[in-house]
Amino acid sequence: MNKKKLAARKHHRKAAAKAKLTAQSRPQVKKPAKKQAQPKVSAATPKKVANQYDDPTYNYLHYWDERDYEHASELLAIGRLIKGRHFGHAADIGGGYGRLCVFLKQFADKVTLAEPSQQQLDIGKVFLKDHPEVERKLMQADDLKFADNSVDLITMIRVMHHLPDPNVEFKELERVLSDDGLLVLEVANLAHARNRVKYLLKGKRIPKKPVDIRSAQNRRDDEIAFVNHNPKTVMKQLDRAGLKVERTLSVSNLRSPGLKKVMPRRAMLAIEGILQPTLSHTYFGPSVFMLVSKKASVKPKNSKKAAAKENATK
Repeated sequence: MNKKKLAARKHHRKAAAKAKLTAQSRPQVKKPAKKQAQPKVSAATPKKVANQYDDPTYNYLHYWDERDYEHASELLAIGRLIKGRHFGHAADIGGGYGRLCVFLKQFADKVTLAEPSQQQLDIGKVFLKDHPEVERKLMQADDLKFADNSVDLITMIRVMHHLPDPNVEFKELERVLSDDGLLVLEVANLAHARNRVKYLLKGKRIPKKPVDIRSAQNRRDDEIAFVNHNPKTVMKQLDRAGLKVERTLSVSNLRSPGLKKVMPRRAMLAIEGILQPTLSHTYFGPSVFMLVSKKASVKPKNSKKAAAKENATK
């Protein structure tokens, strides 16, 4: 090997050794770790605010002081729809202070007042002091704390006017209702007689969607909703939730401050009793009561005989 090649090799070795020493003397800098992809977290759907009656300046019990006719009309309708039936567990959803619970006791072994307002439940403790067996539970209609198929009779009266979109609530009602149970649903009626005249004079049809009946100054998100519903739309919504309307009644047909001043309550209720079924298909009154069952629970009339025959062959 000639001298030039030998000298070149020595030079390369020295340079390599020098580079190695330089690299070892430098502080080691770690490369930043690659960011791991974070799983996307979908925002939970917030529950509807349903505790607007937690207002110390408002006592819902006093709302009914001048509404004996309306209260009696609603008891008349409920009694008519569930006449001859007895239930294991009844629940009044959004029942306020328990106005209907004492009445429901004659139709069920157990009655639960389910209400989203703690203030209403506190008032109910006093109102129901002679009926301690009525359970009071804090819950709202879109998140019922009942097991599946565990409630045999559900009443939901004067709640729909706070629900512009009741689809979630209907699904919950279907979930907790027992297979052969019944739901009595009151609908604030957009298609009542006076409204039909009003829309007719304007050359319009009754809207299919709920109509906000709040004053202009109260149409804010932080104010409680007040809407009237088209009964035909509600029936379609119930159908999509797996529920079926078996019967309807037109209720509070004589609701009028002037009429209540001149006509005895007994006479008004006698007429009301005649009008409820007579006007049911016309949606005449300001309230429509619906008797609702699960669609899957509809069975042929001879189902009991068929079941007995099947058991006998086993």
